[in-house]
Amino acid sequence: MLADRHPFQDERLDVLHSYDVLDTEYEAAFDSIVDVVSDICDVPIALISLVDGHRQWFKAVKGLDVAETPLESSICSHAILESDLVEIEDTHADPRMQGNPLCVDDPGLRFYAGAVLKGSEGLPLGTLCVLDHRPRQLTDTQRKTLRVFAGQVMAQLELRRTMKQQAVLHSEADHRIKNSLQMLSSLTRFQSRVSELDETREALDAVGQRIETMGRLHEVLQAGHVQTHVDLDDYLIRIVDFLSEQAPDNVIIDTALAHLRLTPSRAASIGIVLNEWVTNAYKHAFPDGRQGAIHVTVTNLGAGTAQMEVSDDGCGSSVEKPPRRSGLGTQITEAVAQALDGTLTADANAHGTRHRLLFAT
Repeated sequence: MLADRHPFQDERLDVLHSYDVLDTEYEAAFDSIVDVVSDICDVPIALISLVDGHRQWFKAVKGLDVAETPLESSICSHAILESDLVEIEDTHADPRMQGNPLCVDDPGLRFYAGAVLKGSEGLPLGTLCVLDHRPRQLTDTQRKTLRVFAGQVMAQLELRRTMKQQAVLHSEADHRIKNSLQMLSSLTRFQSRVSELDETREALDAVGQRIETMGRLHEVLQAGHVQTHVDLDDYLIRIVDFLSEQAPDNVIIDTALAHLRLTPSRAASIGIVLNEWVTNAYKHAFPDGRQGAIHVTVTNLGAGTAQMEVSDDGCGSSVEKPPRRSGLGTQITEAVAQALDGTLTADANAHGTRHRLLFAT
């Protein structure tokens, strides 16, 4: 006999579909539940059954070789209309099971007990059920076990739904952040083009590059979704790729980056320093279009420390005239180094300039 339609069927199906579990692969977390419940209740068949609009689908199965059945043969579709635990000691004595092929066939299903799976909205989704080919009763301990493990099934489903919802929110936030950074970058470039003062254009270009540096970190975070740490080498490569696009035709950048994992905030700080040093080399190290190279290295020194070095083979300076340490870029790198509890050093000679940042990993 086909079960009556649930009084809140449309809402119930919306909740069921929100878990995004139907037609997914079998999973050990759910398989182990039906294994344990089958053993404790001493029955050959145990199922995690979800009652859809026109079928019941099994997230976990023990003792049957089907993944779903039509509602016409579903006992669980009757169970979700009743209390939290439904026990049918003999299906042949229950009028609801009349004509049910699963019960009248040989060997038919003669015993059924199902603990209803209810979502956080209070609507039934299906059951964790056990079945046998002979009439019988569960003990109080077995009934309690069925209820407890039904709660475990729902805990797993609720966790997965929550993680899915968080992923959607994270994706939306990523999209908004990306658009905001792109808008800021576009506005900065526009203001730079229309500005009449060289100093203003230079300052706006520097701001635009810093925004781009943050955008590259966002790409790394977005690629790995929610992360507590990022690959520093991957992040710095993205910054170098961007800086290479801005490089004068006569300058190349090469890298040798150790693999390090840092928190996003620390990686962002190191990226800012890299941007400042490379941009400064573009401006001052290669006058008159001379050919040259900028070398970016990150070395893992062990004992929880690492070093980033940016060096060039440009014009450098004399020993008597050390590298200039003033201006906004220098203030930024010094502030960043202080936030990292790091140490900045720089030296220059006739063969080029070298900057180092020692930092904790």
